Amino acid sequence: MASESVMSPFSLLIRVMPLWRLAFRPFFLLGALFSLLAMLVWGAFWHGDILLRPHGGMIWWHQHEMLFGFGAAIVAGFLLTAVQNWTGQRSVQGLPLLALVGVWLLGRVLMAYPSGLSATWLALADTAFLPLTVLALAMPVVRVRQWHNLIFVPVLGLLALTNALMHWGVMQGDGQLIRAAAQLAILLIALLMVVLGGRVIPFFTSRRLGRPQSARLKWLELASMGTVMALVIMQLLSLGVYLPSGAWAGVALLAAAVNTLRLSRWEGLYCLREPLLWGLHASYAFVCLGLAMWGLAALGLVAASLALHAITVGGIGTMMLAMMARVSLGHTGRPILTLPGIGLALRLMLLAAVLRALVPVFWPQVSHWTLSLSILCWVLAFSIFVWHYAKPLSTARVDGQEG
Repeated sequence: MASESVMSPFSLLIRVMPLWRLAFRPFFLLGALFSLLAMLVWGAFWHGDILLRPHGGMIWWHQHEMLFGFGAAIVAGFLLTAVQNWTGQRSVQGLPLLALVGVWLLGRVLMAYPSGLSATWLALADTAFLPLTVLALAMPVVRVRQWHNLIFVPVLGLLALTNALMHWGVMQGDGQLIRAAAQLAILLIALLMVVLGGRVIPFFTSRRLGRPQSARLKWLELASMGTVMALVIMQLLSLGVYLPSGAWAGVALLAAAVNTLRLSRWEGLYCLREPLLWGLHASYAFVCLGLAMWGLAALGLVAASLALHAITVGGIGTMMLAMMARVSLGHTGRPILTLPGIGLALRLMLLAAVLRALVPVFWPQVSHWTLSLSILCWVLAFSIFVWHYAKPLSTARVDGQEG
């Protein structure tokens, strides 16, 4: 009886509010809502309206919040849900999950409304989320000694360090450090997409199409992840050491080439009628394209900002939307069928990437309008997701199971 009374707050919270049963529920819903609100604010700023006076200024806030507000929330939601499947151990839920979401939400509020707090206190409040996520992720993995899944721990740890560097850059007024830290964060999230994409995209494709997965080529798997990891290491070194542009171009173009070859083996051409599949394939293709543009940017052939947005909008943003749409169905006991409008949402994300990263390569004079249209496409895409998924994410599984 004593044990039941100790556990009752957790059990009551989970029973009354299914939102706190697994991490994907609150983080996918709140992350999607936050991203569309943040993009609306950014669009207003781009057109001359100041809706916020955030910590670090609007440009810093936009970079930081899309990476460590939106991006970190979706990554946390996915990994803290997946680790339960990987290990067979119960992941964070109930009051601990509510507390973790509260830490994330506190960071978002304080970044937008600093309320006179010092930069140090703001940094401490904001940077607490990722270390706590690392702890929640590592505990079940270590408990069952599933060491290969610890790869995500150092990546998230570095992402936490990168967040701290962005805050330090604000404190020191060091724009170069802020830019380098933001680029490091993008590469780290891209590395997560390459690792996770290699696990789930061929698996989901094979399962849906009823076709056997193509054999994994060990050298190609190692090269695909290793070249992106090399870019991460180079970006870390560039914080204190000059690296020649030729080295950047060579590694980035090689990363693009081997990851494109990897993608070509996943039978994406058979997925054109399945938005939840072609969205994943198309987003991985944009990661490859963004890496190629990164190499070209090192040679001075395209603007670096266009390469970054090819990765962030077309790659990371679209993959996150596609993954959220699929995972939210499977983990709520629903058939994995594309809900009305989700195909449109994914097309809007790809259009946003084309408008933001590709059209300005050829017609830079229209970049003001293409950026505005790109923001609109993002807002519409995530609005569609929230409209269709708010109920599944916040209500109990339809099959009566836990989760």
